[in-house]
Amino acid sequence: MNFYRRKQLIKRALVLTAILLAVLSQRYTATLVEHLKQEERHYVELWARATERLITATGQEDGEYEIIAMVLERNQTIPLLLTDGDSNILSSLNFPPGKEADSLFLYTELEKIRERRDPIEIDLGDGQYNYIYYKESIILRRIRYFPLVQIAVAILFAGVAYMAFSTSKRAEENRLWAGISKETAHQLGTPVSSLAAWTGLIGERYGDKRVTAEMEKDIARLTKITERFSQIGSRPDLAPADIAGLIESTVSYLRARVSSRVEITVSDLREKISPAMVNSELMEWVTENLIKNSIDAMGGEGTISITIKSVARGVTIDFCDTGKGIAKRDFKAVFKPGYTTRQRGWGLGLTLAKRIVEEYHNGKIFVKSSEPGRGCCMRVILNNRARRGPLININRVF
Repeated sequence: MNFYRRKQLIKRALVLTAILLAVLSQRYTATLVEHLKQEERHYVELWARATERLITATGQEDGEYEIIAMVLERNQTIPLLLTDGDSNILSSLNFPPGKEADSLFLYTELEKIRERRDPIEIDLGDGQYNYIYYKESIILRRIRYFPLVQIAVAILFAGVAYMAFSTSKRAEENRLWAGISKETAHQLGTPVSSLAAWTGLIGERYGDKRVTAEMEKDIARLTKITERFSQIGSRPDLAPADIAGLIESTVSYLRARVSSRVEITVSDLREKISPAMVNSELMEWVTENLIKNSIDAMGGEGTISITIKSVARGVTIDFCDTGKGIAKRDFKAVFKPGYTTRQRGWGLGLTLAKRIVEEYHNGKIFVKSSEPGRGCCMRVILNNRARRGPLININRVF
């Protein structure tokens, strides 16, 4: 199992754990809410029965409603409405301040309560009844939403903690990677210069430039690789470039260094291709990675077709191969760090290509089309407008 899939499994496990905790919390709260609802109704029924007893004891004297109100006022949390048999509101309790005298508000609340639950009946005797309508208490409503608040706070805290940790750790790693990259470029400079001198000496001594022609190309390639590493930690410079020439040059170099069973073709370039704003060294890196990725997907045998076209705001480049293809569910996953189908692969080539194209060139790279067993076609879109990109950060590839 490759590194990317292990990361995906860990992420899914964390998500499932979070969902499980949320479900358990929700169920526990729902049980608690139901218990409190029953208790609140029980309390209201007790007040109703106590009111009946008091009214019976007073013989329904003129002050009976004052006695009922006195009993109900023992409740300090549950909003109540006391009505007569004709639905006239006789008393209200525990509604927002200033609303107790608002008859329109109280009758609106009465209709809402009627839709949700039956009232508690008070038998006044002689066929007369009063009714108590009640809402859930503020405490009960708060408890109902408590799991959502708890989950939101936990997610917010975890997110802030993760971002703070990642930012500090990434900043430190960025400095380390930039230092290592520049030191690598510095160390490569000496042997590359030495090889160039030796190549010139061999050409002069033996007089046959064919002996050193390919060596000079490899030295030029090492020089470009050194230049790539030297740019880590700096902001890439973009300039108008001949994309067709750049790709043809890269393909020409690779043709002599890949299996003879791999055929690489570039579209007919008689049509003038508009220039795009790129960093040539980095775009050559992208081209190499895409071609090598196709070679790996074909198992070292097949055809790679590169098609370059001018569009309204730039250039599109399609890299199509006859390899094993990509399942549709993995169209986005292939650009994730660690995703690879090779046993010894690091799974960083397409990730690096995506970073260079999208972050440093403000372009797009995606799987245009693919079908398992029938090849794959990657599309790169570059624009002809300059945009100042971010610092080149190799650590973000990981």
